[in-house]
Amino acid sequence: MAESSRTNSPPLISVIDDDESMREALQSLLRSVGFRTTVFASAEDFLTSGRFSESDCLILDVRMPGMSGLELQQKLAAENRRIPTIFISAHSETDEKKRALDAGAIDFLYKPFSEESLLDAVDSALRSGTR
Repeated sequence: MAESSRTNSPPLISVIDDDESMREALQSLLRSVGFRTTVFASAEDFLTSGRFSESDCLILDVRMPGMSGLELQQKLAAENRRIPTIFISAHSETDEKKRALDAGAIDFLYKPFSEESLLDAVDSALRSGTR
């Protein structure tokens, strides 16, 4: 596994999804393969946590109450905080996928997705060198 670009510890993956069961499942999966994780119920919670500066990869739900995942991606980019991002969505709208990928997302997965596809996307994100 790759190490965090800022420490000798495993990479920190931040999961931002309003669905508690999805947050718990992703946290369990990511920890089982050795990643450090933080989870947030909203984009606003993530922004106020201060963890964005430590995060090596984001897994973002597209649609959430309040600030959407796409809006968070735009806000971070406007502040020159380019964190490799993977979007997840239960909705198969091609416009959202195109917007996310055009703005620099590493991958866009539709729920339900396999553990393997998520872990492959995380690996790609960590190898991307985006930051």
